[in-house]
Amino acid sequence: MATSPVTGRLRAADGSRREELAITDVQEWLRETAGHTFMSVTRLPLEELAGWHEDPETGDIGHRSGRFFTVEGLDVRRPGWAVPAWTQPIINQPEAGILGILLKRSGGVPHLLMQAKNEPGNVDGPQLSPTVQATRSNYTGVHRGRPVPYLDFFREPRGRVLADVRQSEQGAWFYRKRNRNMVVEVGEEVAAAEGFRWLPLRDVRGLLSVPDLVNMDARTVLSCLPLRDGLTGDGSGGFGDGFGDGFGGLLERSRDPRADATHGVREILSWLSGIRSTVDVQARSLPLNRLRGWHRSGGRISHETGRFFDVVGVRVEAHGREVNRWTQPMIEPVGTGLVAFLVRPVRGVLHALVHARVEPGYTDVVELAPTVQCTPGNYDHLPATARPALLEHVLGAPQERVRFDTVLSEEGGRFYHARNRYLVVETDEDPLPGHPSFRWLALHQLDELLRHSYYLNIQARTLIACLHGLAGGARTASTAAATAR
Repeated sequence: MATSPVTGRLRAADGSRREELAITDVQEWLRETAGHTFMSVTRLPLEELAGWHEDPETGDIGHRSGRFFTVEGLDVRRPGWAVPAWTQPIINQPEAGILGILLKRSGGVPHLLMQAKNEPGNVDGPQLSPTVQATRSNYTGVHRGRPVPYLDFFREPRGRVLADVRQSEQGAWFYRKRNRNMVVEVGEEVAAAEGFRWLPLRDVRGLLSVPDLVNMDARTVLSCLPLRDGLTGDGSGGFGDGFGDGFGGLLERSRDPRADATHGVREILSWLSGIRSTVDVQARSLPLNRLRGWHRSGGRISHETGRFFDVVGVRVEAHGREVNRWTQPMIEPVGTGLVAFLVRPVRGVLHALVHARVEPGYTDVVELAPTVQCTPGNYDHLPATARPALLEHVLGAPQERVRFDTVLSEEGGRFYHARNRYLVVETDEDPLPGHPSFRWLALHQLDELLRHSYYLNIQARTLIACLHGLAGGARTASTAAATAR
Protein backbone atom coordinates (compact mmCIF):
# COMPACT_ATOMS: atom_id res chain seq x y z
CA MET A 1 0.00 0.00 0.00
CA ALA A 2 0.96 3.66 -0.38
CA THR A 3 0.12 6.69 1.69
CA SER A 4 -2.13 9.35 0.17
CA PRO A 5 -0.25 12.69 0.25
CA VAL A 6 -3.44 14.65 0.94
CA THR A 7 -5.48 12.47 3.27
CA GLY A 8 -2.50 10.84 4.98
CA ARG A 9 -4.23 7.45 5.11
CA LEU A 10 -3.51 4.09 3.54
CA ARG A 11 -4.67 3.32 0.02
CA ALA A 12 -4.90 -0.29 -1.12
CA ALA A 13 -3.64 -1.25 -4.57
CA ASP A 14 -6.49 -3.72 -5.02
CA GLY A 15 -9.62 -1.86 -6.18
CA SER A 16 -12.25 -3.58 -4.02
CA ARG A 17 -10.10 -3.53 -0.90
CA ARG A 18 -9.23 0.10 -1.57
CA GLU A 19 -12.91 1.00 -1.78
CA GLU A 20 -13.72 -0.83 1.45
CA LEU A 21 -10.98 1.15 3.20
CA ALA A 22 -12.31 4.41 1.78
CA ILE A 23 -15.88 3.70 2.91
CA THR A 24 -14.83 2.62 6.40
CA ASP A 25 -12.50 5.58 6.75
CA VAL A 26 -15.14 8.16 5.79
CA GLN A 27 -17.80 6.51 7.95
CA GLU A 28 -15.47 6.63 10.95
CA TRP A 29 -14.70 10.29 10.24
CA LEU A 30 -18.42 11.14 10.07
CA ARG A 31 -19.00 9.33 13.37
CA GLU A 32 -16.10 11.24 14.95
CA THR A 33 -17.55 14.49 13.66
CA ALA A 34 -20.93 13.59 15.13
CA GLY A 35 -19.18 13.03 18.47
CA HIS A 36 -17.44 16.42 18.36
CA THR A 37 -20.51 18.30 17.25
CA PHE A 38 -24.07 18.10 18.50
CA MET A 39 -27.45 18.49 16.88
CA SER A 40 -30.77 17.95 18.60
CA VAL A 41 -33.94 18.20 16.52
CA THR A 42 -37.35 18.20 18.18
CA ARG A 43 -40.79 18.62 16.67
CA LEU A 44 -42.50 21.92 17.30
CA PRO A 45 -45.98 23.09 16.30
CA LEU A 46 -45.88 25.59 13.46
CA GLU A 47 -47.55 28.13 15.72
CA GLU A 48 -44.58 28.04 18.12
CA LEU A 49 -41.72 28.72 15.70
CA ALA A 50 -39.63 31.54 17.16
CA GLY A 51 -38.74 34.21 14.62
CA TRP A 52 -41.40 33.06 12.16
CA HIS A 53 -44.82 34.53 11.68
CA GLU A 54 -48.07 33.65 9.93
CA ASP A 55 -49.54 36.32 7.71
CA PRO A 56 -52.99 37.08 9.18
CA GLU A 57 -54.60 37.37 5.74
CA THR A 58 -52.95 34.61 3.69
CA GLY A 59 -51.68 32.19 6.32
CA ASP A 60 -48.28 32.17 4.58
CA ILE A 61 -45.36 31.39 6.91
CA GLY A 62 -42.31 33.65 6.69
CA HIS A 63 -39.25 34.69 8.70
CA ARG A 64 -39.38 37.98 10.58
CA SER A 65 -36.24 39.16 8.70
CA GLY A 66 -38.04 38.82 5.39
CA ARG A 67 -35.22 36.55 4.22
CA PHE A 68 -34.50 32.79 4.08
CA PHE A 69 -37.76 31.38 2.67
CA THR A 70 -41.54 31.34 2.98
CA VAL A 71 -44.10 28.55 2.89
CA GLU A 72 -46.86 29.61 0.52
CA GLY A 73 -49.70 28.07 -1.44
CA LEU A 74 -49.72 27.17 -5.14
CA ASP A 75 -52.67 26.59 -7.47
CA VAL A 76 -51.71 24.29 -10.38
CA ARG A 77 -53.77 23.55 -13.47
CA ARG A 78 -52.85 21.04 -16.22
CA PRO A 79 -55.83 20.63 -18.57
CA GLY A 80 -56.12 17.24 -20.20
CA TRP A 81 -53.95 15.37 -17.68
CA ALA A 82 -55.07 12.57 -15.37
CA VAL A 83 -55.02 15.07 -12.48
CA PRO A 84 -56.01 18.34 -14.17
CA ALA A 85 -55.82 20.62 -11.11
CA TRP A 86 -54.58 20.68 -7.53
CA THR A 87 -53.34 22.99 -4.81
CA GLN A 88 -50.40 22.49 -2.48
CA PRO A 89 -47.99 24.19 -0.09
CA ILE A 90 -44.60 25.05 -1.60
CA ILE A 91 -41.34 26.61 -0.39
CA ASN A 92 -40.51 29.93 -2.00
CA GLN A 93 -36.80 30.69 -1.60
CA PRO A 94 -36.05 33.27 -4.29
CA GLU A 95 -32.39 33.82 -3.44
CA ALA A 96 -29.68 31.68 -5.06
CA GLY A 97 -27.19 30.01 -2.76
CA ILE A 98 -23.69 28.70 -3.42
CA LEU A 99 -22.83 25.00 -3.60
CA GLY A 100 -19.09 24.83 -4.15
CA ILE A 101 -16.33 22.21 -4.04
CA LEU A 102 -12.61 22.97 -3.99
CA LEU A 103 -10.46 20.63 -6.08
CA LYS A 104 -6.70 20.09 -5.85
CA ARG A 105 -4.43 17.59 -7.60
CA SER A 106 -1.92 15.59 -5.61
CA GLY A 107 0.43 13.42 -7.62
CA GLY A 108 -1.87 13.97 -10.60
CA VAL A 109 -4.85 12.59 -8.70
CA PRO A 110 -7.79 15.00 -8.19
CA HIS A 111 -8.90 15.45 -4.58
CA LEU A 112 -11.98 17.27 -3.29
CA LEU A 113 -12.32 19.25 -0.06
CA MET A 114 -15.46 17.77 1.50
CA GLN A 115 -17.30 18.77 4.65
CA ALA A 116 -18.95 16.58 7.27
CA LYS A 117 -22.17 18.51 7.70
CA ASN A 118 -25.26 17.75 9.74
CA GLU A 119 -28.66 19.10 8.78
CA PRO A 120 -31.89 18.96 10.81
CA GLY A 121 -33.56 16.76 8.20
CA ASN A 122 -30.76 14.20 7.92
CA VAL A 123 -31.69 10.62 8.70
CA ASP A 124 -28.52 9.65 10.54
CA GLY A 125 -26.22 12.52 11.47
CA PRO A 126 -23.52 14.20 9.34
CA GLN A 127 -23.23 13.50 5.63
CA LEU A 128 -20.51 14.19 3.10
CA SER A 129 -21.20 17.70 1.82
CA PRO A 130 -19.63 20.32 -0.47
CA THR A 131 -16.86 22.64 0.73
CA VAL A 132 -19.44 25.43 0.80
CA GLN A 133 -23.17 24.90 1.11
CA ALA A 134 -24.87 28.17 1.99
CA THR A 135 -27.90 30.25 1.11
CA ARG A 136 -27.39 33.92 0.34
CA SER A 137 -29.08 34.82 3.64
CA ASN A 138 -26.56 32.63 5.47
CA TYR A 139 -23.38 33.84 3.82
CA THR A 140 -24.41 37.50 4.02
CA GLY A 141 -24.90 37.10 7.78
CA VAL A 142 -28.66 37.54 8.17
CA HIS A 143 -28.57 34.89 10.93
CA ARG A 144 -25.77 36.87 12.70
CA GLY A 145 -23.76 33.68 12.97
CA ARG A 146 -20.16 32.73 12.25
CA PRO A 147 -18.71 33.24 8.75
CA VAL A 148 -18.93 30.41 6.22
CA PRO A 149 -15.48 28.77 5.81
CA TYR A 150 -13.85 28.89 2.34
CA LEU A 151 -16.58 31.17 0.96
CA ASP A 152 -14.09 33.62 -0.58
CA PHE A 153 -12.86 30.92 -2.97
CA PHE A 154 -16.29 31.01 -4.64
CA ARG A 155 -17.72 34.53 -4.26
CA GLU A 156 -14.78 35.95 -6.21
CA PRO A 157 -13.22 32.70 -7.42
CA ARG A 158 -9.63 32.16 -6.37
CA GLY A 159 -8.33 29.53 -8.72
CA ARG A 160 -9.36 27.88 -11.96
CA VAL A 161 -13.13 27.62 -12.37
CA LEU A 162 -14.00 24.16 -13.67
CA ALA A 163 -17.78 24.44 -13.30
CA ASP A 164 -20.05 27.39 -12.58
CA VAL A 165 -23.70 26.93 -13.50
CA ARG A 166 -27.05 27.66 -11.88
CA GLN A 167 -29.22 24.59 -11.41
CA SER A 168 -32.75 23.99 -10.18
CA GLU A 169 -33.89 21.93 -7.23
CA GLN A 170 -37.08 19.92 -6.56
CA GLY A 171 -39.82 21.53 -8.65
CA ALA A 172 -42.56 19.77 -6.67
CA TRP A 173 -41.51 21.28 -3.32
CA PHE A 174 -39.59 24.46 -4.27
CA TYR A 175 -40.93 27.36 -6.32
CA ARG A 176 -38.23 28.30 -8.85
CA LYS A 177 -35.40 27.44 -6.46
CA ARG A 178 -31.89 27.51 -7.91
CA ASN A 179 -28.34 27.34 -6.63
CA ARG A 180 -24.98 28.21 -8.11
CA ASN A 181 -23.07 24.93 -8.57
CA MET A 182 -19.31 25.49 -8.63
CA VAL A 183 -16.03 23.58 -8.74
CA VAL A 184 -12.85 25.64 -8.31
CA GLU A 185 -9.40 24.12 -8.74
CA VAL A 186 -6.69 25.56 -6.51
CA GLY A 187 -2.96 25.33 -6.92
CA GLU A 188 -2.09 26.74 -3.50
CA GLU A 189 -2.03 24.68 -0.36
CA VAL A 190 -5.40 24.88 1.38
CA ALA A 191 -5.54 23.38 4.85
CA ALA A 192 -8.59 21.31 5.81
CA ALA A 193 -10.29 22.98 8.78
CA GLU A 194 -11.99 20.97 11.50
CA GLY A 195 -14.91 19.12 9.98
CA PHE A 196 -13.32 19.12 6.48
CA ARG A 197 -11.16 16.58 4.63
CA TRP A 198 -9.45 16.24 1.28
CA LEU A 199 -10.70 13.04 -0.36
CA PRO A 200 -9.83 11.52 -3.76
CA LEU A 201 -12.47 12.22 -6.38
CA ARG A 202 -12.68 8.51 -7.19
CA ASP A 203 -13.46 7.70 -3.54
CA VAL A 204 -16.14 10.38 -3.29
CA ARG A 205 -17.86 9.03 -6.39
CA GLY A 206 -17.60 5.49 -5.04
CA LEU A 207 -19.22 6.58 -1.76
CA LEU A 208 -22.43 7.35 -3.66
CA SER A 209 -23.21 3.65 -3.42
CA VAL A 210 -23.52 3.88 0.38
CA PRO A 211 -27.02 4.77 1.66
CA ASP A 212 -27.48 8.28 3.06
CA LEU A 213 -23.77 9.14 3.02
CA VAL A 214 -23.22 11.74 0.25
CA ASN A 215 -25.73 14.56 0.54
CA MET A 216 -27.84 15.98 -2.27
CA ASP A 217 -25.85 19.20 -2.61
CA ALA A 218 -22.60 17.30 -3.07
CA ARG A 219 -24.23 15.05 -5.67
CA THR A 220 -25.45 17.91 -7.84
CA VAL A 221 -22.03 19.60 -7.83
CA LEU A 222 -20.32 16.29 -8.65
CA SER A 223 -22.61 15.85 -11.65
CA CYS A 224 -21.53 19.24 -13.03
CA LEU A 225 -17.81 18.40 -12.87
CA PRO A 226 -16.55 18.31 -16.48
CA LEU A 227 -15.10 15.03 -17.76
CA ARG A 228 -11.83 16.41 -19.03
CA ASP A 229 -8.28 17.13 -17.84
CA GLY A 230 -8.05 13.85 -15.98
CA LEU A 231 -11.27 14.44 -14.01
CA THR A 232 -12.81 11.06 -14.83
CA GLY A 233 -11.63 9.93 -11.40
CA ASP A 234 -8.06 8.71 -10.99
CA GLY A 235 -6.17 11.37 -12.87
CA SER A 236 -5.29 9.09 -15.79
CA GLY A 237 -7.14 11.22 -18.33
CA GLY A 238 -8.48 9.91 -21.61
CA PHE A 239 -11.56 7.84 -22.27
CA GLY A 240 -11.74 4.06 -22.50
CA ASP A 241 -8.01 3.39 -22.10
CA GLY A 242 -7.22 0.30 -20.06
CA PHE A 243 -10.83 -0.56 -19.21
CA GLY A 244 -12.40 -3.96 -19.66
CA ASP A 245 -15.54 -4.95 -21.50
CA GLY A 246 -17.81 -4.93 -18.45
CA PHE A 247 -20.44 -2.35 -17.54
CA GLY A 248 -17.81 -0.02 -16.07
CA GLY A 249 -15.85 -0.13 -19.32
CA LEU A 250 -19.01 0.57 -21.31
CA LEU A 251 -19.71 3.59 -19.11
CA GLU A 252 -16.18 4.90 -19.46
CA ARG A 253 -16.21 4.65 -23.27
CA SER A 254 -19.64 6.29 -23.37
CA ARG A 255 -18.32 9.41 -21.62
CA ASP A 256 -16.13 10.19 -24.63
CA PRO A 257 -17.70 13.21 -26.43
CA ARG A 258 -16.64 11.64 -29.73
CA ALA A 259 -18.88 8.61 -29.11
CA ASP A 260 -21.94 7.99 -31.24
CA ALA A 261 -25.45 9.01 -30.14
CA THR A 262 -29.00 8.22 -31.26
CA HIS A 263 -29.98 11.91 -31.46
CA GLY A 264 -27.85 15.00 -31.90
CA VAL A 265 -27.79 17.60 -29.11
CA ARG A 266 -29.43 20.19 -31.34
CA GLU A 267 -32.24 17.74 -32.05
CA ILE A 268 -32.67 17.11 -28.31
CA LEU A 269 -32.75 20.82 -27.50
CA SER A 270 -35.30 21.46 -30.26
CA TRP A 271 -37.47 18.63 -28.90
CA LEU A 272 -37.30 20.07 -25.38
CA SER A 273 -37.99 23.62 -26.57
CA GLY A 274 -41.03 22.37 -28.46
CA ILE A 275 -42.45 20.73 -25.34
CA ARG A 276 -41.75 23.81 -23.23
CA SER A 277 -43.51 25.98 -25.80
CA THR A 278 -46.64 23.87 -26.06
CA VAL A 279 -47.23 22.35 -22.61
CA ASP A 280 -50.19 23.96 -20.90
CA VAL A 281 -49.39 24.40 -17.21
CA GLN A 282 -50.63 27.26 -15.07
CA ALA A 283 -49.14 27.77 -11.63
CA ARG A 284 -50.15 30.79 -9.58
CA SER A 285 -49.72 31.85 -6.01
CA LEU A 286 -52.56 31.03 -3.64
CA PRO A 287 -52.86 31.92 0.05
CA LEU A 288 -51.76 29.04 2.23
CA ASN A 289 -55.05 29.16 4.15
CA ARG A 290 -57.09 28.67 0.95
CA LEU A 291 -55.65 25.37 -0.24
CA ARG A 292 -58.18 22.75 -1.29
CA GLY A 293 -57.79 19.35 0.40
CA TRP A 294 -55.19 20.53 2.93
CA HIS A 295 -55.85 21.18 6.60
CA ARG A 296 -53.89 22.59 9.51
CA SER A 297 -54.19 20.74 12.79
CA GLY A 298 -51.90 19.41 15.47
CA GLY A 299 -49.31 22.05 14.62
CA ARG A 300 -48.78 20.85 11.04
CA ILE A 301 -50.27 21.14 7.54
CA SER A 302 -51.35 17.84 5.94
CA HIS A 303 -53.32 16.58 2.96
CA GLU A 304 -56.72 15.12 3.74
CA THR A 305 -55.70 11.74 2.24
CA GLY A 306 -52.59 11.44 4.41
CA ARG A 307 -50.47 11.28 1.23
CA PHE A 308 -47.80 13.48 -0.40
CA PHE A 309 -46.15 15.43 2.45
CA ASP A 310 -46.68 17.44 5.61
CA VAL A 311 -45.40 20.87 6.57
CA VAL A 312 -43.97 20.54 10.07
CA GLY A 313 -42.00 22.67 12.52
CA VAL A 314 -38.72 21.81 14.24
CA ARG A 315 -36.50 23.26 16.94
CA VAL A 316 -32.76 22.77 16.33
CA GLU A 317 -29.91 23.03 18.82
CA ALA A 318 -26.47 22.59 17.31
CA HIS A 319 -22.80 23.08 18.08
CA GLY A 320 -20.30 23.44 15.28
CA ARG A 321 -22.70 25.34 13.02
CA GLU A 322 -22.78 29.03 12.09
CA VAL A 323 -25.74 29.39 14.49
CA ASN A 324 -26.23 27.36 17.67
CA ARG A 325 -30.03 27.25 17.78
CA TRP A 326 -32.98 28.06 15.56
CA THR A 327 -36.49 26.99 14.60
CA GLN A 328 -37.93 26.50 11.12
CA PRO A 329 -40.70 24.89 9.08
CA MET A 330 -39.80 21.82 6.96
CA ILE A 331 -41.43 19.55 4.40
CA GLU A 332 -41.77 15.95 5.59
CA PRO A 333 -42.59 13.53 2.73
CA VAL A 334 -44.92 10.58 3.18
CA GLY A 335 -43.09 7.49 1.95
CA THR A 336 -39.83 6.82 0.16
CA GLY A 337 -39.62 7.85 -3.47
CA LEU A 338 -38.30 5.88 -6.44
CA VAL A 339 -36.00 7.41 -9.06
CA ALA A 340 -34.64 5.30 -11.92
CA PHE A 341 -32.82 5.47 -15.22
CA LEU A 342 -33.36 2.79 -17.81
CA VAL A 343 -30.09 2.46 -19.74
CA ARG A 344 -29.06 0.44 -22.78
CA PRO A 345 -26.12 0.27 -25.16
CA VAL A 346 -26.78 1.59 -28.66
CA ARG A 347 -23.97 0.87 -31.13
CA GLY A 348 -21.62 0.34 -28.20
CA VAL A 349 -22.51 3.61 -26.43
CA LEU A 350 -24.58 3.67 -23.24
CA HIS A 351 -27.79 5.73 -23.49
CA ALA A 352 -30.21 6.72 -20.71
CA LEU A 353 -33.95 7.17 -21.25
CA VAL A 354 -34.87 10.69 -20.12
CA HIS A 355 -38.36 12.01 -19.51
CA ALA A 356 -39.43 15.59 -20.27
CA ARG A 357 -41.09 16.19 -16.92
CA VAL A 358 -43.45 18.98 -15.89
CA GLU A 359 -43.26 20.28 -12.32
CA PRO A 360 -44.99 23.45 -11.13
CA GLY A 361 -41.93 24.92 -9.43
CA TYR A 362 -39.55 24.74 -12.40
CA THR A 363 -38.29 28.04 -13.78
CA ASP A 364 -38.92 26.89 -17.36
CA VAL A 365 -41.87 24.50 -16.85
CA VAL A 366 -40.13 21.33 -18.11
CA GLU A 367 -36.78 19.73 -17.34
CA LEU A 368 -35.25 16.41 -18.32
CA ALA A 369 -35.84 13.87 -15.57
CA PRO A 370 -35.02 10.21 -15.02
CA THR A 371 -37.12 7.55 -16.73
CA VAL A 372 -39.19 7.09 -13.56
CA GLN A 373 -39.53 9.58 -10.71
CA CYS A 374 -42.33 9.18 -8.22
CA THR A 375 -43.47 8.14 -4.77
CA PRO A 376 -45.46 4.99 -5.66
CA GLY A 377 -47.88 5.30 -2.72
CA ASN A 378 -49.12 8.67 -4.00
CA TYR A 379 -50.78 6.87 -6.94
CA ASP A 380 -52.68 4.19 -5.03
CA HIS A 381 -55.95 6.14 -5.19
CA LEU A 382 -55.65 7.04 -8.87
CA PRO A 383 -56.60 5.04 -11.99
CA ALA A 384 -53.93 2.86 -13.60
CA THR A 385 -53.62 5.34 -16.46
CA ALA A 386 -52.32 7.93 -13.99
CA ARG A 387 -49.44 5.75 -12.77
CA PRO A 388 -46.00 6.75 -14.09
CA ALA A 389 -45.02 5.08 -17.34
CA LEU A 390 -42.48 2.26 -16.89
CA LEU A 391 -42.84 2.12 -13.09
CA GLU A 392 -43.72 -1.58 -13.21
CA HIS A 393 -40.99 -2.16 -15.79
CA VAL A 394 -38.40 -0.83 -13.35
CA LEU A 395 -39.82 -2.57 -10.28
CA GLY A 396 -40.02 -5.91 -12.10
CA ALA A 397 -36.48 -5.84 -13.53
CA PRO A 398 -34.37 -8.98 -12.88
CA GLN A 399 -31.76 -8.36 -10.21
CA GLU A 400 -28.91 -9.09 -12.62
CA ARG A 401 -29.98 -6.11 -14.76
CA VAL A 402 -29.97 -3.68 -11.82
CA ARG A 403 -26.64 -1.87 -12.02
CA PHE A 404 -27.17 0.54 -9.12
CA ASP A 405 -29.62 0.43 -6.22
CA THR A 406 -29.19 2.68 -3.18
CA VAL A 407 -31.38 4.85 -0.95
CA LEU A 408 -30.08 8.43 -0.73
CA SER A 409 -31.24 11.41 1.31
CA GLU A 410 -32.51 14.63 -0.19
CA GLU A 411 -31.76 18.16 1.04
CA GLY A 412 -31.73 18.06 4.86
CA GLY A 413 -31.96 21.79 5.36
CA ARG A 414 -35.55 22.06 4.11
CA PHE A 415 -36.82 18.46 3.99
CA TYR A 416 -37.22 16.19 7.01
CA HIS A 417 -36.13 12.57 6.40
CA ALA A 418 -36.72 12.83 2.65
CA ARG A 419 -35.27 9.79 0.89
CA ASN A 420 -35.39 8.26 -2.57
CA ARG A 421 -34.39 4.85 -3.83
CA TYR A 422 -32.09 5.49 -6.82
CA LEU A 423 -31.77 2.77 -9.47
CA VAL A 424 -29.98 2.22 -12.76
CA VAL A 425 -31.56 -0.65 -14.70
CA GLU A 426 -30.08 -2.01 -17.91
CA THR A 427 -32.44 -3.11 -20.67
CA ASP A 428 -32.01 -4.53 -24.18
CA GLU A 429 -35.01 -2.85 -25.75
CA ASP A 430 -36.81 0.43 -26.09
CA PRO A 431 -40.00 -0.05 -24.01
CA LEU A 432 -41.62 3.15 -25.32
CA PRO A 433 -40.58 3.56 -28.97
CA GLY A 434 -41.61 6.90 -30.40
CA HIS A 435 -43.13 8.24 -27.17
CA PRO A 436 -43.26 12.07 -27.44
CA SER A 437 -42.11 12.68 -23.84
CA PHE A 438 -39.10 10.31 -23.77
CA ARG A 439 -35.75 10.29 -25.57
CA TRP A 440 -32.54 8.22 -25.37
CA LEU A 441 -29.47 10.35 -24.63
CA ALA A 442 -25.85 9.18 -24.65
CA LEU A 443 -23.98 9.62 -21.38
CA HIS A 444 -21.63 12.23 -22.88
CA GLN A 445 -24.67 14.25 -24.04
CA LEU A 446 -26.00 14.39 -20.48
CA ASP A 447 -22.63 15.76 -19.42
CA GLU A 448 -22.76 18.38 -22.16
CA LEU A 449 -26.23 19.55 -21.08
CA LEU A 450 -24.97 19.95 -17.50
CA ARG A 451 -22.80 22.84 -18.63
CA HIS A 452 -26.03 24.81 -18.93
CA SER A 453 -28.84 25.75 -16.55
CA TYR A 454 -32.24 24.11 -16.16
CA TYR A 455 -31.91 21.20 -18.60
CA LEU A 456 -31.50 18.28 -16.17
CA ASN A 457 -33.41 18.12 -12.91
CA ILE A 458 -31.91 17.41 -9.49
CA GLN A 459 -32.89 13.73 -9.52
CA ALA A 460 -31.31 13.17 -12.95
CA ARG A 461 -28.15 14.92 -11.76
CA THR A 462 -27.89 12.53 -8.81
CA LEU A 463 -28.14 9.49 -11.10
CA ILE A 464 -25.55 10.95 -13.48
CA ALA A 465 -23.15 11.35 -10.55
CA CYS A 466 -23.87 7.73 -9.57
CA LEU A 467 -23.18 6.54 -13.13
CA HIS A 468 -19.80 8.26 -13.06
CA GLY A 469 -19.10 6.42 -9.81
CA LEU A 470 -19.85 3.13 -11.54
CA ALA A 471 -17.53 4.06 -14.41
CA GLY A 472 -14.77 4.64 -11.87
CA GLY A 473 -15.13 1.12 -10.51
CA ALA A 474 -17.62 1.67 -7.68
CA ARG A 475 -19.69 -1.26 -6.49
CA THR A 476 -22.81 -2.27 -8.33
CA ALA A 477 -26.23 -2.81 -6.81
CA SER A 478 -25.64 -6.24 -5.32
CA THR A 479 -23.07 -4.92 -2.83
CA ALA A 480 -24.16 -1.31 -2.58
CA ALA A 481 -27.63 -2.11 -1.29
CA ALA A 482 -26.19 -4.28 1.47
CA THR A 483 -24.08 -1.49 2.98
CA ALA A 484 -25.57 0.57 5.81
CA ARG A 485 -24.02 3.22 7.98
